[in-house]
Amino acid sequence: MSGRADAASLVAAELSRRKPKERGRFLRELLAHTAAGLVVIEGEAEASEAVYRLADAVVARGAPR
Repeated sequence: MSGRADAASLVAAELSRRKPKERGRFLRELLAHTAAGLVVIEGEAEASEAVYRLADAVVARGAPR
């Protein structure tokens, strides 16, 4: 199994353990911790670019607030 599939399985398993109302918060916290980890591993510029690309994808999708 690839690292990507492992990560997807881990997130899916964690989401399935939470109540529907708790899942959004879990994902928001996961994104925040992931961004902080990227700063440590790859540096501020690379982490910022990843966060900006994520934000652009959300805006392009027209996600409701």
